[in-house]
This record gives sequence, structure tokens and C-alpha cells, in this order.
Amino acid sequence: MNIKRIAILGSTGSIGQQTLDVIKDSADLEVCALAAGSNAELLSDQTRQFEPEAIALSDIDQASKLRDDLDEDIRVFTGLDAMTNLIEAVRPDILLSGVVGSAGLAPTLKAIECNATLAIANKETLVMAGTIIMPAVQKANLDLLPVDSEHSAIFQCLASGKRSEVRSITITASGGALRDWDDQKAHQATVDEALAHPTWAMGRKITIDSATMMNKALEIVEAHWLFDLPVDQINVVQHSESIIHSYVEFCDGSVIAQLGQPDMTTPIAYALHYPDRPVRNTPPLDLASVGTLNFAPLSPRFQRAIDLGFETIERGGLAGAVLNGANEAAVEAFLNGNICFGQIVELVETVLKYTPAVDEVTLEALIKADQWARRQITEQIV
Repeated sequence: MNIKRIAILGSTGSIGQQTLDVIKDSADLEVCALAAGSNAELLSDQTRQFEPEAIALSDIDQASKLRDDLDEDIRVFTGLDAMTNLIEAVRPDILLSGVVGSAGLAPTLKAIECNATLAIANKETLVMAGTIIMPAVQKANLDLLPVDSEHSAIFQCLASGKRSEVRSITITASGGALRDWDDQKAHQATVDEALAHPTWAMGRKITIDSATMMNKALEIVEAHWLFDLPVDQINVVQHSESIIHSYVEFCDGSVIAQLGQPDMTTPIAYALHYPDRPVRNTPPLDLASVGTLNFAPLSPRFQRAIDLGFETIERGGLAGAVLNGANEAAVEAFLNGNICFGQIVELVETVLKYTPAVDEVTLEALIKADQWARRQITEQIV
């Protein structure tokens, strides 16, 4: 049996913890590296349980305490470059990137250098830098496997035909916690109200993205890069039950959909075991019990966010970095109580309009654009 060595970025987050649950039940997977931001206590517990070769913690103060708690044989990386140094040191077979936001970009590029298969749950990496990531993946002849439930669904559906036979893809959207609210009420939603997702258990940032529908704007850009599709072949529809995760229409009118319970361990396990499907002890999907699957066109409030994804693709250049950076900053401002919920999309829309032009898209230019977008959000709030 060939054992796959897995490095997990963001091991203490929602995706990271669910990835460890998958690995724990898989005889052919093992953890070689774990990385987190500041949750030293949970990272310490995970390290004792899974015995990785090395770990990384961005928080320097917490890392020094962590070293005292662990076996001396385990290497501990810390600081801003901790995750990148970790990848270079352990050279995993698969990198599972579950960190939130732009933090996953540099370690992803390092993983490509190390010839690791990429399992990407961090959509922001491709939104920011798809123009750099995808050519690097293709040049290295590596697999890039989507872990987002929607993109995993599309990836699986595409196995039913040739890429040239695809008419369109449709990404489904739950609508988030505020989907049944009118615009005026939603504009003033509290943090707790926006975090009360009806079907998915996710981290705070992505749950807010779901409520604004900015997660779908990001997923549109991610789908563009993953599947090499133009904007006129990408659709979004609201589907409140989160049973159909996405579907693909082919040129003959056939539609192939991927269905399953709203459980992230399914796409995680699929990516880590690819090209095989793992045998898992999961309850069957009982559609008779589900009863009805509902679909609806997007409301104007949601369409406003969706259009930012299409605009980002059409703008090209640094627009992805600006979209992502502005959204991260706006969501953080809302979570910190500095703006109301309804301002998130408005602020991102304003910043995207002024995306800086650039002659060449480089990693340095993308990072600067990300930082510029965050400053613009801060200045607008002040």
C-alpha cells in the first residue's frame, strides 16, 4: 500500500479539522505537517495525536510555548514565512490548503516547486493568483484538486464528457443565513445573525461570505481558472437545501449533477484519495426523505455580489487580488463592528472599480494590489 503524506495548512480551522477526521479513518493517508495561525493549544493536541514530522505556527510568542510542550524531534517553524518553510522542509505528497484568505498563496507556490499535488480548499489563492498558479501547475504536470464542494462537484461531473462538449456549468448557492430577509433588514443584520448558516458548519469568514454571496463571486473566478471557462459558460442558482452541489450541462442537453449531504468531508476525502474513491461509512442520501429540492433565481441583492465575480474575470490583471483583498478587509471590518452588514458588498464594489493597471502580472504586483485594496477599505471606513 502506498501511503500518501499530507501537509495541512490551517489544521486548526474547520476544513483542517475535518481533513484530520478523514485521515484518521484512512489507512493509506498520514499527516507529515500541520500549520496554524495562533491556536497553539489545539495545534499541540493535533501534533500529539497525529505525530507529524514538523509543524508551523505564525504567532511567534505562542510558538515558543509550543516548543516546550512537544517532543524535541518535531521541527517547529514560526513567523510570517512559517508555512512556506514548512512545505520546503517536509516536501509532502499532497498539500491540503485550508487557510483563510491570501495567506495560502506563497506556500502553494512553494508546494508546486516541491512537486506536491494541490488540494485547494482556499479559493482565495486562485482568485488572487490564478494567472500565476495555473501555468505553474501545468508546467510542473501536477494535479490541482478542488476541495470546495461546488468545484469538487463540477470536477466530478466533467468526467462524464469532454471539456469541448461542455455548454455551461452551474454553481449552486445556499443563500446563507439571511437568504429570506428583505434588503433593508439584511443591511442591518448583526454578526450573530449573519453567522447562523442554515445548512453548513463553516468558519466565520466564509460564513459571512455565504451571507453576502461574495463566496459565489469568488467561486466564479475560481471556476474560471480551474476549468478554463469564460463568463458566459458560468451560472449561479440559489438552492437552499445544499444537496445538489453543482451541475454541468453538455452540448447535447444532458445535465450531470453531483448530489450529497452538506458535509465537507466528502470532497476532502475525494481529493485526498484521487483518482480513487475511498470506501467511507456514510449514511445514504435519502431523497425521498428530503422530499423537495428548491431552486430560485438570485435576488438583486445577491446578483450585485455575483456580478463582481464576472467583472473580475473580464478585468483580468490585478482584479482578482483586489476583489479578494477588499472582501477580506470588509468582512473583518464587519466582524469587528466597524461597518454594517450591508456595506460589505458596497465597499468591495467601489474598490474594484479603481483596480490599478499593470503591464505585467507578477507575484509582487499581486501582493501590492492585495495590500492596496485593504488600505482602500480602511480609508473608506474612516
